[in-house]
Amino acid sequence: MYRHAMISDMTDVLDVGTGSGYGTALLATRLGDARVVSVDVDDYLVKAAAARLASIGLHPVMINADAAGTLPGGESAFDRIVATVAVRPVPPSWLAALRPGGRLVTTIAGTNLIVTADRTPDGGAAGRTEWDRAGFMNSRSGPSYSPAMTERFAEIRHADGEHVSYGRFPVVNVNEAWELYSALGLIMPGIGHYFEQYQDGRRTAWMLRPDGSWARASAIGDEPPAVHQTGPRWLYDVLDGLRDDWLNSGSLPAYGAQVKIAPDGSMTFRRGRWSPASRPPDIRAQRGPGHTAAASWPFSLFSR
Repeated sequence: MYRHAMISDMTDVLDVGTGSGYGTALLATRLGDARVVSVDVDDYLVKAAAARLASIGLHPVMINADAAGTLPGGESAFDRIVATVAVRPVPPSWLAALRPGGRLVTTIAGTNLIVTADRTPDGGAAGRTEWDRAGFMNSRSGPSYSPAMTERFAEIRHADGEHVSYGRFPVVNVNEAWELYSALGLIMPGIGHYFEQYQDGRRTAWMLRPDGSWARASAIGDEPPAVHQTGPRWLYDVLDGLRDDWLNSGSLPAYGAQVKIAPDGSMTFRRGRWSPASRPPDIRAQRGPGHTAAASWPFSLFSR
């Protein structure tokens, strides 16, 4: 993350996500205490990290605060902002805190994408998704995270769903298929993934989304999986569509995409003719109850 930030002498850096203080220690050792501000929403982490840093003679500015809110130093206070938490959208306060031409480095929530973007005259930023990959915990605004979807997962674990079909590809652990995970996270954010593999070779994957959509696919080995789905989006059809484009095109375009960040923090991505702003249609609405097999993905990643 620091390499992508292009940190050099005389660079003032905001370190978002103090954590253990390790990254803050690297910055303070390289730049000196006066050029480093570290912020974390967790008061305990800030105090513990400050004590660790003091024990090795480092005394950067350490602040307990919600980094999505008002930042220390006011507007145009930093040459670099490096976040080891994932966000979507980018907090507008980060953009305001960057000096003209300053650089932001962060990861996008629900993906493994690193975004590097330089501040533009309009108060936004422009850059790209890097070819490197990283993953951090999502940012939070309070002492704890919002409840996970674990309770809902227990409810749908063995449910039949309102639609049953067969997938075209073997069951995959999306969390470990980084390119697939990131592309899916861009076009349809908010999906939670669960995966289990059993001794008999059976693999089962679940997908859940806050809008009420869920899917479960299960099969032994590379057999076509039985797919159960419910909700306004048939999530497994979206996943199969991405995998179809992946095979036909040889890659997915999430990495290396151009990124534009508006002053309000909203982001647009584009690589060649592709942009996830072109949302996939409501597959459920297009397919009637008689549909029994996954049809061709009606939205091409490269059609825009």
